[in-house]
Amino acid sequence: MTDAKELFDNQIKIQKLKDTIFAVNDQLTKAKKHGELSNLIAARSTPKSLHCLSMRLLEERISNEAKYTEDDDELTTRRLRDPTLYHYVIFSDNVLGASVVINSAVSNAKRPQKHVFHIVTDKMNYWAMKVWFKMRPPNNVSYIEVKSMDDFPVLKPSYVPLLQQLESDNKYKFIKHRIMLKHLRFYLPEMFPKLHRVLLLEDDVVVQKDLTPLFQLDMEGKVNAAVDTCSDFNQHYRDVMNFSHPLIKKKFDPETCAWAYGVNVFDLDAWRKLKCTEEYHHWQNENENHTLWKLWNLLTPGLIMFHKKTKILDKSWHVLGLGRDPSIGSDKVKKAAVIHYTGNMKPWLDVALNQYRDYWTKYVDYGMVFVQMCNFGH
Repeated sequence: MTDAKELFDNQIKIQKLKDTIFAVNDQLTKAKKHGELSNLIAARSTPKSLHCLSMRLLEERISNEAKYTEDDDELTTRRLRDPTLYHYVIFSDNVLGASVVINSAVSNAKRPQKHVFHIVTDKMNYWAMKVWFKMRPPNNVSYIEVKSMDDFPVLKPSYVPLLQQLESDNKYKFIKHRIMLKHLRFYLPEMFPKLHRVLLLEDDVVVQKDLTPLFQLDMEGKVNAAVDTCSDFNQHYRDVMNFSHPLIKKKFDPETCAWAYGVNVFDLDAWRKLKCTEEYHHWQNENENHTLWKLWNLLTPGLIMFHKKTKILDKSWHVLGLGRDPSIGSDKVKKAAVIHYTGNMKPWLDVALNQYRDYWTKYVDYGMVFVQMCNFGH
């Protein structure tokens, strides 16, 4: 009778079903977390092929030191500071990523001789970058400058609050340069004092159209120009700022639209006039205990620094999400001036989304001997 009761008692059946569902949901949650962690590790770690490429380039420099001495002629030096040309800035420790950005921009420029590229990297990757662009310049008319972040005298702890904070805490000893490389974007006027306007590109973008119109854009007195992330990603200040903090709550509206890094036009004259760097320093000092934003978060200080100082670009200039969203339509991708592999599935990783990989590999220099030696697959 007891066995029969278990067979026909609906309450017992329902409870057993609930227990099974709960167990399966628990397994699914754990699997999702494990997958997210694996993707994050894959995205943040340096792939073996990229590490190989950097080492090969460094070995080339050591073996042929005389070939890579500083030899910029007077014309090149003048062009690198000429404010009438179109200046791009790329902060990167990824040699291949930076080369794809420049190759794609040059390939699609109508007048490449007017485009100048400034790459800023860390000390560890300086010579790898230097050797790459010496060996494989994208053409003979564009100008490329490679600098180490240590080459800028203004970037000292006495002037940079974040660097002072990092150096005072020993736990950041081995990552402080990587953090600072990301935050150098907040010092563009000091790093390029003779320039009036620059275009900041991330090292995980591909340029598909001529970007000259962005240098001729009427900024309407604004400092920054970028695409917003409200309509496509429903991203507002509330999603990226800590509104439980009284300073944030008092100063900002949580419903304000956020914008994206990746393709940003900066009017350096307006930046200097409105004292944006001083504003950043003020908020960075307030954030000494990292309660306003975390160290790796670049968007929140950017939103604060350029609040009410940002002009919104048409979305066709910058399409995001190719490193996380498999549902972006091919027409939208093809029509975009710049596509951006935001997310953990970067195009140089094995976990990249296959439907978007070819847009990036199109500009990889597979003819470069070290790329072949380091097993970068087509």
